[in-house]
Amino acid sequence: MKTSDVESIAAWLAEAGLLGVRSEASLAQTFCERCAASGLQLSKALVMIDTLHPLHESRAYYWDEDPAVDFRQEEYEPSRDREGAEQWGRSPFLHLLRRHETTMRCRLEAGEIHGFPALEELRDAGQTDYLAIVYRTRQAIKVEDVDAFYARWSTARPGGFTEEEIENLKTLTPFLGLAIRSASQARLAKTLVEAYLGRDAGRRVLRGSIRRGEVEKINAVLWFSDMTGYTRLSETVRTDHLIPLLNDYAEVVICAVQQAGGDVLKLVGDGVLAIFAGAQAAHACEAAMRAERDMRGRLADLADRRLTYGLPVADIHLGLHVGDVFYGNIGSPDRLDFTVVGQAVNEVSRISAMCQSAGRAMLCSEEFASLLPEVDRGNMVSVGRFALRGVGRANELFTLDPELAEFGHPG
Repeated sequence: MKTSDVESIAAWLAEAGLLGVRSEASLAQTFCERCAASGLQLSKALVMIDTLHPLHESRAYYWDEDPAVDFRQEEYEPSRDREGAEQWGRSPFLHLLRRHETTMRCRLEAGEIHGFPALEELRDAGQTDYLAIVYRTRQAIKVEDVDAFYARWSTARPGGFTEEEIENLKTLTPFLGLAIRSASQARLAKTLVEAYLGRDAGRRVLRGSIRRGEVEKINAVLWFSDMTGYTRLSETVRTDHLIPLLNDYAEVVICAVQQAGGDVLKLVGDGVLAIFAGAQAAHACEAAMRAERDMRGRLADLADRRLTYGLPVADIHLGLHVGDVFYGNIGSPDRLDFTVVGQAVNEVSRISAMCQSAGRAMLCSEEFASLLPEVDRGNMVSVGRFALRGVGRANELFTLDPELAEFGHPG
């Protein structure tokens, strides 16, 4: 491996890290391929980085010089869990972290296993030399809480790595770690922002829509749903059952909205505010109705599952409306919310609140009903005109024909 090759790979990694457009998997695989193509006798590689995720503690990438062995990605459970802790406790990486060391070289063909099962497996697979490198990415008092970037390089060449190859790997691994961490942080930011703000709002924020007062006037279908009888449920349901109840029903609503192309903007206790936007309001109304039908099916399935385990069940009432709203950043300079505001938002929340008084699971405004295609509009019936609290004019509200609601409307 020439000095020019090392410099070229380092420059490529630096640029990739600054741009942040490559995935961790692409970086790891391409790095290994470029090193091998430059003459470095690399046979197997493992690259791993700790990540902020509710289910997985780290994400690892495996490369093999044998083209018959697929490049693969694996995610590992938290190391404090029973199985994860047992596996992590026998890792050379943990050994390095505990000793506050960065590198470990073991000449496998000379029997340098040091009691590590991972090294024994590599030796049995024909590997002759091994280099582990660890860089901490977050310090912590307990080693179990430390976050780090990990790399494991091995070769099957008799005699192992040359000293020059060891130095080249030590030189390049920090560049790879920085590039992969950059990609990991970009992916994490996207995941978290979309999870907390909604998919469309999250994308807008990541594209730079972060200034207070930066709003756009849009015409959108507004969805506001609530759990029916939540106040009563919160007083009667066991405390340890309440959060799972909220999560189960929020998941039903959110999945139905997103599956139909909508964006969930806000969770307000047991309530969900979402929008369906598009060039044509009629198409957004159709999408909202698809979400409503999907939600009802999911609710029925959820009720069956929860009743099987003797858990309390609930229902969801929904208000639908369409109108002009302001969509963007609202708040103080250091605490912003990316949401929608406007009279139409107030109206849809009042329409939703009328469901229980009207004895209906879904109510929509006249504006919404009028935009539905004829086949859907024919399934709607008026429930009368209502004076909504905080709204200066009476509104005629519509619902699904009760017979369709009872026997299941077509989807």
